[in-house]
Amino acid sequence: MARIGLLGGSFNPAHGGHRAISMFAAKALRLDEVWWLVSPGNPLKPRAGMASLAARLAHARAVARRAPIRPTAIEQALGTRYTIDSIKVVRQRFPRNQFIWLMGADNLAQFGQWRDWRGIARQMPIAVIARPGYDSVARGSGAMAWLRRFVRPARQSADWTDWRPPALVLLRFRPDPRSATLLRQAKPLWHREYEHARVRDPLTRRLIV
Repeated sequence: MARIGLLGGSFNPAHGGHRAISMFAAKALRLDEVWWLVSPGNPLKPRAGMASLAARLAHARAVARRAPIRPTAIEQALGTRYTIDSIKVVRQRFPRNQFIWLMGADNLAQFGQWRDWRGIARQMPIAVIARPGYDSVARGSGAMAWLRRFVRPARQSADWTDWRPPALVLLRFRPDPRSATLLRQAKPLWHREYEHARVRDPLTRRLIV
C-alpha cells in the first residue's frame, strides 16, 4: 500500500514553496508520493485572475519535476467541487493507497469555512505545516477548537497510518515566505507560456487543454 499525501489548491501558480513543504511532509510522514490536487476552481477564491487549468497543471508539473510529487487535475474528471467530495471518491478509486491530507496553517485558519470540514477530518488524518504569520490565527480558529482534542505528537508523525481519524499533527517547518499571490504580483503574465498547453493527467490519463 502506498502512503500518499494530498495537497489541494489552485496552484495559481505552483512554486518552490509548494515543492518545499511537500518534500518536508514526505520526509516527516514517510510518504511515497505527494499528489497536488490542482483545483478546477476553488469555491473560496475569485475566478478573476485565475489561469486556465491546463496552464496551472503544466506549470505545476514543471515545478514538481524530479521529485516524488504528482500534480493532477483529477477533480475535473471526478466532477467534484468540494474537498469532502473529492477525498471520498479518491479513496474509493484508490483503495490500495493510504492517504493523509496536507495543508498549510493558512488553510487551517479558514478550515471552518470549508464544506463539511468535520467530515474531512473524519475521512483521513490531517497534517498541518506551519506558515509564517498564520500559526497563531490557525491555533485560535474555531475549527482548531474542535480539532485540538485529536492532535497527535509530531514525534509520532511517521506512524499516521495507525491513527484512527480524526487525527491531526502539527509539523514545524523552516519559514518560507513564497506565495502564489506574491508571484502573480511580480509576474502577472506567468501563464502566457502555458496558454496552449496540452497536458495529460498522470492519474486519469485524460488530456487537459
